[in-house]
Amino acid sequence: MSRPITVAGAGTGAPVAEDVLVGADLVVGGRRHLDAVRLPAGAERVVLGPLAPALDTVAEYVGADRRVVVLASGDPGFFGIVRALAERFGSDRLDVRPGVSSVATAFARLGLAWDDAVVVSAHGRDARTAVRVCRAHPKVAVLTGPGAGPAELGAALARTAPGRVLVVASALGDPVRERVERVTPAEAADRDWGAAVSVVLCLDEARALGPARTLAGPVVRPAGWALDEGDFAHRDSMITKFEVRALALARLGPRVGDLVWDVGSGSGSVAVECARLGAAVSAVEKAEDGVGRIRANAALHGVDVHVVHGTAPDVLDALDDPDAVFVGGGGRELPGIVAACARRARRTVVVAMAALDRVPAARAALTGAGFDCDGVLLQSSRLAPLPGDVTRLAATNPVFLLWGSRNGSRTPSDGEGVAQ
Repeated sequence: MSRPITVAGAGTGAPVAEDVLVGADLVVGGRRHLDAVRLPAGAERVVLGPLAPALDTVAEYVGADRRVVVLASGDPGFFGIVRALAERFGSDRLDVRPGVSSVATAFARLGLAWDDAVVVSAHGRDARTAVRVCRAHPKVAVLTGPGAGPAELGAALARTAPGRVLVVASALGDPVRERVERVTPAEAADRDWGAAVSVVLCLDEARALGPARTLAGPVVRPAGWALDEGDFAHRDSMITKFEVRALALARLGPRVGDLVWDVGSGSGSVAVECARLGAAVSAVEKAEDGVGRIRANAALHGVDVHVVHGTAPDVLDALDDPDAVFVGGGGRELPGIVAACARRARRTVVVAMAALDRVPAARAALTGAGFDCDGVLLQSSRLAPLPGDVTRLAATNPVFLLWGSRNGSRTPSDGEGVAQ
């Protein structure tokens, strides 16, 4: 079958090869790409704005067996127009000639490998996903868009990950206008960056230089979860037991692009496990020594957790809306805390309680906020050695785990909005 649509990536600063345009009847692209080439005599030119009308014009030419060239930035198969063209016309009708993407060029300017980077597009998408990925991962490239540029990213990260370094790459490939600047999130928030930004890199420089990799993309998800209590520093066995944590994680469903709150975090075991599974995490803890333990446990497991020292629900107002919440403490204030979390959570709230008489009020708080509610009493007995090389069963304290899922909540596919 012929391939009537040629999709040419201009690369970063590299011109489109002249032979690509030979014989073209229609040339489609952004204004700057069209202005940079000499169109064949008689070829129609369509400046890309809204995509649907441009695709309709392409369909007319393809239907008349006329040749179309689409000009794009960098690698048009990487968060580019190839997806839309393939869905409309079929991939077997495309002749794709990629250039060098802005992401590859930006990392090259820094002399950094990027096979372990997470790439997230904020162009025409919810900027919250980009912010959360930047919080959770040490090496991120953000393809920016209106309302999701360096200033917006910087403002969000200045509150939750102020130690990150933002590398703002503008007009990549332009011999006069190209700029690659390293700024703090706060500095990025205070600037007007204009429209020339190509890509923003977000780096946790303490973790950015990882080891050689076999698989590209973010750090491979852990082979296991529900780690043993001995894998965390904790006080007087005040830690969510691994059996409870296993079910809590299953109901929370933490993943790349999510924000999870761990309220009454204690040792931070749930917070750390959610971060190991790729989510951004805010851990709320009222005890000062607990704050130190959470930070130590996060560092031990190589993850970043935003720790908030304060009492819930008062400190929750300053946090971004979460996808999922785990409530592991609260005492007499538990119903109010659950209600405050339920008002903000987009998907799920999970509550762990040792006192059975607190279950009705917590359940009422969830159902009152429009959640479908379910729960289970977890009772487990662990193998424990006895003298004489024999084994007994040692019972752990029973815990009631309650969870609510928001009615009609949408569960995105794994990695939605994120290149993995």
